Amino acid sequence: MTSIKTFEDYKQVYRYSVEQPEAFWSEVATQFVWKKKWDQVLEWNFHKPEVKWFIGGSLNITENCIDRHLPHRASQTALLWEANDPNEPSRRITYQELHDEVCKVANMLKMHGVKKGDRVCIYMPMVPEAAYAILGCARIGAVHSVVFAGFSAGSLSDRINDSNCKAVLTCDGSFRGDKKIDLKGIVDEALKKTPSVEKVIVLERTRGPVTMTEGRDFWWHTEMTKVNAICDAEPMDSEDLLFILYTSGSTGKPKGMVHTCGGYMVHIGYTFQTIFQYREKELYWCTADVGWVTGHSYIVYGPLMNGATSLMFEGIPSWPDMGRFWQVIEKHKVNIFYTAPTAIRSLQNAPLSFVERHDLSSLRLLGSVGEPINEEAWHWYHANIGKDRCDIVDTWWQTETGGFMISPIANVTPMKPAFASFPVPGVQPAVMDEHGHEIEGNGIEGRLTIKFPWPSMARTIYGDHGRFRDTYFSTFSGKYFTGDGCKRDPDGYYRITGRVDDIIIVSGHNLGTAEIESAIDEHHDVVESAVVGFPHDIKGQGVYAFVICYKKPENEDKLRGEIRDTVSKIIGAIAKPDKIQFVSGLPKTRSGKIMRRILRKVAEGDTTNLGDTTTLLDPGVVDEIKNGAL
Repeated sequence: MTSIKTFEDYKQVYRYSVEQPEAFWSEVATQFVWKKKWDQVLEWNFHKPEVKWFIGGSLNITENCIDRHLPHRASQTALLWEANDPNEPSRRITYQELHDEVCKVANMLKMHGVKKGDRVCIYMPMVPEAAYAILGCARIGAVHSVVFAGFSAGSLSDRINDSNCKAVLTCDGSFRGDKKIDLKGIVDEALKKTPSVEKVIVLERTRGPVTMTEGRDFWWHTEMTKVNAICDAEPMDSEDLLFILYTSGSTGKPKGMVHTCGGYMVHIGYTFQTIFQYREKELYWCTADVGWVTGHSYIVYGPLMNGATSLMFEGIPSWPDMGRFWQVIEKHKVNIFYTAPTAIRSLQNAPLSFVERHDLSSLRLLGSVGEPINEEAWHWYHANIGKDRCDIVDTWWQTETGGFMISPIANVTPMKPAFASFPVPGVQPAVMDEHGHEIEGNGIEGRLTIKFPWPSMARTIYGDHGRFRDTYFSTFSGKYFTGDGCKRDPDGYYRITGRVDDIIIVSGHNLGTAEIESAIDEHHDVVESAVVGFPHDIKGQGVYAFVICYKKPENEDKLRGEIRDTVSKIIGAIAKPDKIQFVSGLPKTRSGKIMRRILRKVAEGDTTNLGDTTTLLDPGVVDEIKNGAL
């Protein structure tokens, strides 16, 4: 297959990928190790919906992540671990060591009765053993369900029960900045309501006091001494389950997205190499947590399939100070840095001296993931971290898509700040109007759908295919609805404007909340904002903005006027917020996602039924917002 080195290469490869998608993905798939080649590339029906890739093929993804590299990379670092505490030594795990540890974890699971098809919950912080656990499950065909180790006991038990997990892998505790978190205590509380769990294996990390239940709970280090480092990789059908990963649902009940072995492997392996243009011996650092899809796809599976060195970071960007990210980049000479706009904006607000004291000259490429990045943050990132010489790949994708869908290609796609740019080869987007018709051409705006399957797409919601169909395939017949709005500018570049349920229709005009927030954030007194719609007698919907400032405004009305003027200048008078409420914080989940349904309720004047707020990072902020409602 033609490698993509220029924009002309991209256009040629993309054209081929949409004209002959099965031939394209078949060629990509031949780059991987298969135990048995597929009989048929694709079978699909978006009305059912049902999608199968590489039908009849047999493989094990861990052989592609580890075994195939051993003849040439046994002594190369596969995972580089940086602890929460900068004074704790880093750990380097070679591909040979990774192979041995993964095989031992696989054998440990088998010793405790876990077999192919069983679900295993992984509730661990960012330690190398979390990657061993993920790969150990995949090695024997157990289905891993990683739960972010910041979720509450109730959230954990809900996820364990939904997927009927047989075992839990966890830690005694975890470090997060200057805090120590009792993970085992949270697991013990969760397991009071989880009848399916038979075994719990506990990694020692914080060495804090824990309660061990005899016959159920076992120490990781003790059990690992009972097994050897030889474990054949289980042959997996291409459509066998690889993992279940839960994402928030609009109804409040989390959705267990199901990803399967063959298609996920092909798409993730291909997109990691293509988008980042990874080069031999580079050090790649994605700051996400393994509890999210970014951690699955672009910390563990994607880098390892490409023989890369992937950095895992246990800490947070603000501790011991706001220069921690930059200190790690300097210490390890990181080449590719991939993080979230939320982190970029928070670091942007710290004194620039935290950046300037560190040598960032090793960086070749920057990336953005998780939400649309606003232009101000993009420019700050490009100028101060990339020193105006590093491309930024602003990647758009979802838990449901498994891997990258729309993104610039490093050093190939001409950059346009805050634009996700062009679809990845093999991905066929379509922009729809509210009546369900595709909008052709450029210089348009509408709802983003995908009209042809791609290999890493989720196959269903675990145990609820009807919900899967209703959520993703019922809005636009025969197409996957992303839930996002987008613009396609005159040059064909895509810009994600935010969730469609975050689209505000003001006097017949569609306004993306992300775009309004980006404009509000341009005001020099504003740290962050969140925008929702509320019923308006004349305009249909009005714009309600919740705004965090650097300091308490001396004259709120004056600042409101300035913010409205800023929005009017950047977007137009139609987008000016009708109401601006100054707040000290926003209702965010532990992953940093704003829980907008709470803000909508407040904006609509309904503060009596805000739903479950226990998964918020700071539930107390909700009372402040309620009490200050306009």
